[in-house]
Order: sequence, then structure tokens, then C-alpha cells
Amino acid sequence: MKALVYTKPLEVQLLEQPDPLLQEGEVVLQIEAVGICGSDMHAYHGHDPRRKPGLVLGHEFCGKIVQSAAPGFAIGQRVTGNPLITCGICDYCVQGRDNLCSNRTMVGMTRPGAFAQLMSIPAASLIEIPQDMPARNAALTEPAATALHAINMSMRAMARPLPENRTLIIGGGAIGMLSALLLKAYGSRHTVLAEVNPLRRASAQTHAQVSTYDPREEQPQENGFDYVIDAVGSKVTREAALKAVKPGGVIMHIGLQDWASEIDMRKLTLAEITLMGTYTYTTADLRATVAMLNDGVFGDLSWVSSMPLAQGARAFADLDSGALASSKVVLLP
Repeated sequence: MKALVYTKPLEVQLLEQPDPLLQEGEVVLQIEAVGICGSDMHAYHGHDPRRKPGLVLGHEFCGKIVQSAAPGFAIGQRVTGNPLITCGICDYCVQGRDNLCSNRTMVGMTRPGAFAQLMSIPAASLIEIPQDMPARNAALTEPAATALHAINMSMRAMARPLPENRTLIIGGGAIGMLSALLLKAYGSRHTVLAEVNPLRRASAQTHAQVSTYDPREEQPQENGFDYVIDAVGSKVTREAALKAVKPGGVIMHIGLQDWASEIDMRKLTLAEITLMGTYTYTTADLRATVAMLNDGVFGDLSWVSSMPLAQGARAFADLDSGALASSKVVLLP
């Protein structure tokens, strides 16, 4: 089979790879569509020690079952899935918080991913999708579920209902864009998005109908927002989030560009700021997201770009250079 392989920092190549072997309890998928995630870009830059050269990346996928060694999973069935492979027996799994599984592994990190014509995965990770659901839309389940999980968590900490809040989203990548679209669907009336790329700012204005600004030229209003989503996660954006949030407000930290930095603990404490972290989603979130994508809750998704898998190297380079208005590229094997 053909697969897009991470060969060294700033390089992915389309190479011939062995077909995956079918294991008990697993299926082999023919991949129909797979999105390039920010974590794939992090690996591409050589910044993720967990993802080493020689690995097939990719975990935002949909596909069709072509081999099955799992009861109830039939050849021809169309699915997406949870790229987190969980144990099902730890405390977090039995609580329904399988995203925090103590023994989790991951497609595209600890085993070959979906930038390929074929991929194997445990059947327990799969979620059926409507047979007529467009592959591009289904491949957005994973990032859209990340936004859904984060915003739903945030709402439990808010003093007032979401539509009443002034919201700032820092970062116009896929998670920031999907968050803006979901906030709009949830009735948010006052959302501002900060993004350095002018093409992405224009896309957010057009498709999510949010106000935007360039954070290199303009600072957010100090104490101006009830709710801040940091979809970048750098030292600079963490500082901006804490500056922008009102006393008693909520910061949801999704991005993880930098792994550590100092923050203004004095304001966090004296202003009773709720700072929340989030990691991926639960299986329940994924199921809910499939239904929402299929029902058009996230809009028509016309801002998403598609390219053949054979052009994957170009897609990575274009995302790296900021040449695309789209913050999400879906590859089609």
C-alpha cells in the first residue's frame, strides 16, 4: 500500500509500506479521508519525541471496513473512530472518561496511522457513520469533538449562560475555527478571534461570522472577556488569555504549542479565574459530534481544503508556510 511517512523533520514522503496484518478484535480500514492535525504538524517540525521518523502519522480519519476479526463489525461498514486506544478497565474508562485512560496508546503515535490507503485499529475504537455521510465531513469528527468536549466542559464552570458571555478565541487553526462555529450554533452572540494569518482571519469572518484581529498589531481588551479559549497554547497566548479574561471568568486551555511557561498566578488567584485544561474527548463526545456534523451544526465546512494523499508533502509545506486560507487540510487516499 501507499502511505505518507514522516521521514525526518520537515519531510514526509509517499512510500510503499506493507499492508497491515489483521489481528484478533481488530479491523482493517480502507481510508477514505484523513485530516492533518496540529499534532501532526508538531511532529513534522521534530518537536514531538513520541512521534519518531519512520512513522505513518494521521489520526483524524474515516474509512470502510475491508477486513474484520471482530464480531459485529462487517465488511463494507463505514466508520470513524477514536484514535485513543483505551484499556476499558481502568478507573477512568469505567467512569466514562476514557480520554484519561491510564493505559492509552494512540493511532499515529504508538502504531501506524491513517495517512495511508489501509490502517488497522481495534474495533472497540470504531464509531459507525451514516453510509451517505461525506468522507471529508466524517474525517472532521476528531477535531470537532475536541472543540465540543472543551466547550461543554467550560459551560459547567461559567457563572452565566454561554450566550451572555463575551468570548475570545486565541488561534484560528482548525480547533479555533471549529470552536467558533460551535459557539455560534450554541447561541454565542459576542465572539472575537485572534489570528496572525490574514487568510485565516478572513475565513473566520466569512464562515463563522466572528470579529477578528491580528494579535501582533492589537492587544485584547484587558479584563474584557468572560470566556477565553486558548487554541494555541504558547507562553504568549497564555499571557494574553489571562490578561483578557474578566475577574470570575473562565479560560479553556486546548492548545499545547509550548509545554511549560510562567503565568500570572496573582491574577488567577485574586480574580478567581477558572483555568481549565482539556484532553481530546470521550467516545460519547465522538458519537455526538458525528450526529452534529451530519446535521450541519458546524456549517457547510466549505472552508476545509482537500488534497490527494499523493500531494501530502505539499499539504504539509503549505500549512507550515501559512499559504492556505484553510486551517484544515483533508487528504484523500
